[in-house]
Amino acid sequence: MVDAAASFDGNRVAANEISARPIGAHPNHWAATTSDGIGIADYVQFCASALFAPAQSGSWVSNWATATGADMVVATLACDARPALSLALEVVRRGPFKVARFAGGRHANGNFAAVDPRLLPAVDGPAIRSMFKAIARMRPDIDLISLERLLPDLDGVANPLAALPGFPSPNLALAVDLDGGFDALLSRASGKRKRKKHRSQTRKFEAVGTFRRIEARTREEVDRLLDAFLEMKEARFAKMGIANVFGDRQVRDFFRALFTDALAKEKPPFLLHGLDVAGKLRAVTGSSRSGKRLICEFGAIAEDDLAFTSPGDFLFFDNIQEACELGFDVYDFSVGDEPYKRLWCDIEVQHFEVLAPLTLKGRALATGLRQGARAKSFIKNNPTVWKLTKMLRRRAAGQAAPAAAEDDS
Repeated sequence: MVDAAASFDGNRVAANEISARPIGAHPNHWAATTSDGIGIADYVQFCASALFAPAQSGSWVSNWATATGADMVVATLACDARPALSLALEVVRRGPFKVARFAGGRHANGNFAAVDPRLLPAVDGPAIRSMFKAIARMRPDIDLISLERLLPDLDGVANPLAALPGFPSPNLALAVDLDGGFDALLSRASGKRKRKKHRSQTRKFEAVGTFRRIEARTREEVDRLLDAFLEMKEARFAKMGIANVFGDRQVRDFFRALFTDALAKEKPPFLLHGLDVAGKLRAVTGSSRSGKRLICEFGAIAEDDLAFTSPGDFLFFDNIQEACELGFDVYDFSVGDEPYKRLWCDIEVQHFEVLAPLTLKGRALATGLRQGARAKSFIKNNPTVWKLTKMLRRRAAGQAAPAAAEDDS
């Protein structure tokens, strides 16, 4: 049983573990520290040598905090004074509850908290819970810590949060194994049909005018591609009867800063690609790099006179081909099970979720969220029910016709 003593220092609270747990022949002393937004600078510094998923990067966290003015909490678990695990969370209101979650909310997918791989084997459930206790002491107003869409592992390293009680996320994530290169991939994934379709699309684009695939390499190109994406997404969500998760100005400012800042890196961790046909962007994707994994974070197509040519499929073909050429092992379509992804994917990733109540109110909320996740899983894993749900959403939005292929999870 862990015995923790709390000490306070300005905006920081430390829970010092009095009892030591032997790891091998050497005792290790854990300390959990928690701070508000001033701890982001320390978090960014830790990320310089840590392992983390894109949405837990220092760039993502700092830009989200700056663009949105989020109420941030940074909790760090240290082993013999060396940081081992750090959580950068935003505190949001959910009805009468306050919830601490990964920065970015629904935009943060495939999550893996920043860790020092050398110290990770020593991190266990009691140590992580000491972090949560430190958060509760500093922020008694927080009812629940909600850690969603967690990767089971990253680059072969098991997620330390799996040491806590959790449950499967309602949405699968899909990915493509790039082993052997692009030709080998096509030999496994109806390559003859894909190449034929790609050639047909090329002829249709050439009939309209010149076409090219663009990677945003300047601030102006970031603005152009992102503006086009946001316009496409707004029209798409309106057609489907879904709230536009990119609609808030602060969210848009965040993505603009994120992709612009990435340009300063030798290997930009966040990338924008677009398909320009006859001077107009017809498809846009936003991606992130994570080790040997290239992740499609989002995508959209223009609902115009060329939508029938499936410009999104064309751009994915080129994106995946380039990922193979650059030596990536996996092309990750991220969260959402959609037919256009299934055309490529041969890997299913089951994310998991961890809910840690800090108050009695938080326990009630956690129970409701678990029940909600089970209901979503039932709906989305039942093709008939899921098809009916999407049809009803479109009818509610005044659009009974099927929408173009795009992730609507």
